[in-house]
Amino acid sequence: MSVDARAAALAADAVPGLPRDDDGPVFREPWEAHAFAMAVTLHARGLFSWPEWAAALADEIKRAQQRGDPDSGDTYYRHWLATLERMVADKGVASAATQLRYRAAWDHAADRTPHGRPIELRPDDFEPA
Repeated sequence: MSVDARAAALAADAVPGLPRDDDGPVFREPWEAHAFAMAVTLHARGLFSWPEWAAALADEIKRAQQRGDPDSGDTYYRHWLATLERMVADKGVASAATQLRYRAAWDHAADRTPHGRPIELRPDDFEPA
């Protein structure tokens, strides 16, 4: 088992509710796998423990349910991503404002990139539209 596969398996075992099958985590969209991989990488780099992550994710899901999320399973990775963004800001890695700035730059770069080509950020992607 590769290091990445082992890390993914540990994450899948440590985080309750993770969509999975017999082979491990299950993703409906590529972005879900990317969000999962970012959390696994940040855990491996010591940003948080899995119990800390699981508690933060549970809090995020509870807040979403209080806002009316039906908890039908199709929003799980949206909660995962929101938890990731919050923890990155809370841990001082990148503020919410910095994350928003990069999200806007990424959207700008994606808009100008032909389908199927790699998206590359350029300095002008960070300038206000």
